[in-house]
Amino acid sequence: MEVGSEAVLGVDGCRGGWIGALVRGRSVEWLKLGDAAAILAADAAVIAIDIPIGLSEPGPGFRRGADLEAREFLRPWSASNAVFLTPIRQVLSVDTYAEANALSSQLIGKGLAKQTWNITDRIAAVDEALGDPPDSRVIEVHPEVSFRLLDKGIDTSKRTARGVGQRISALSSCFDMTCALGDVPAGPGLDDCLDACAAAWSAQRWQLGTARVFGLAKNGRAPTDARDRPMRIIG
Repeated sequence: MEVGSEAVLGVDGCRGGWIGALVRGRSVEWLKLGDAAAILAADAAVIAIDIPIGLSEPGPGFRRGADLEAREFLRPWSASNAVFLTPIRQVLSVDTYAEANALSSQLIGKGLAKQTWNITDRIAAVDEALGDPPDSRVIEVHPEVSFRLLDKGIDTSKRTARGVGQRISALSSCFDMTCALGDVPAGPGLDDCLDACAAAWSAQRWQLGTARVFGLAKNGRAPTDARDRPMRIIG
């Protein structure tokens, strides 16, 4: 893949903040990012974040098409559950899981998964940092989708040694992973760093106009939420 000349940034959540893979061509530079504002302050043409961005509202079709399509795409690898179902915007305004679960049940007839609740603070922080209108450099990605688009042979969880090896091998086809792995910062897990690289790979594809987009409507455009954020996943 011929890459653009401008840097792109792939971002994944990690303990204590976020880890970014700032990529120029095949070179990877790690950035430890404390909050969403730091992510958006990065000097990058595209910023690909592993976090839901466009949030749906109660009513018919409250499930995002992007989530459902990405889950279906991952089904052959038995990895559909890696894509959390994005919460409705209303649950970002409450303080506890019990409140969020009850509110979700009341408004859409479905409770909120605890795993999803655990990232709602990050969802809210990115949503606020994007501004109005949202920063057009920022796209939503999902590393498991990116990895399977990069290499369909990845068939094992990232939590296993085999899975880690498969992901490093796949990323080595487009990035200098030998140098990158020799410079991994303390703190973030290796799986988070690899996910950030996968996000950066999708950012490069978006930059070049070759990315796959999950969640497009029949008119070929992604639907937008109440704050004009596109509800799509870029692969």
